[in-house]
Amino acid sequence: MSEKAPVFEETLRNYLAQVARIDPAEIADTLAISMEQGAALIPFLGQTYRVSRTGVLDESGREPLHAVSIVLCRYLILAPPQFPLSGECWVSYKDFKDAAPFVGGFVNNSERAIARRFSGRLEQLREAAAGLGSVPPALTLSYQFTGQIPALTRIPLLLLFNDAYEDFPAQCTLLFQRRAEKFLDMECLAIIGWLLADTLAQKAGLAGRTVM
Repeated sequence: MSEKAPVFEETLRNYLAQVARIDPAEIADTLAISMEQGAALIPFLGQTYRVSRTGVLDESGREPLHAVSIVLCRYLILAPPQFPLSGECWVSYKDFKDAAPFVGGFVNNSERAIARRFSGRLEQLREAAAGLGSVPPALTLSYQFTGQIPALTRIPLLLLFNDAYEDFPAQCTLLFQRRAEKFLDMECLAIIGWLLADTLAQKAGLAGRTVM
């Protein structure tokens, strides 16, 4: 494992200090997460992570990617006091009010990355998404593959994919529910898309991690 930059370590320490001031039991229902010995157990892209004041650990008891730790800490820190009943509709990332500074990175690291890696590999995409718990969405859309992926307990992603055909390249669109902005900031939502792209590629044996 490469050594983390000091700024990364400092950022994570700051978030863990904020996590230490939270009673995860008070937000467990809002986030639909479980508790174990004072730690929050949070499913995220196919794994369950343990988050406590002392740190973030994966299922093997190891520290995950820095980006994963940041997203999970922020998920606890930013949890709304109640689950927002409205905001179930699907929207693109750029439709969020504060997304503008991150839209370019989101498109390149998430949507275009998935389209590029899975061009000509539609069945591999289906299998990789299934490995992350993908289910058909409750609406009919004209795409070769549509899958609702439970990225986080309260933040599903809708993946829409058309494979390359003749002169048309493969295309991928990722949608969030509108209420996702109630649970995480725009930078973290962009990181989720990037992690999804990497995780799908890894499950399909196509590439390693690109996110730190």
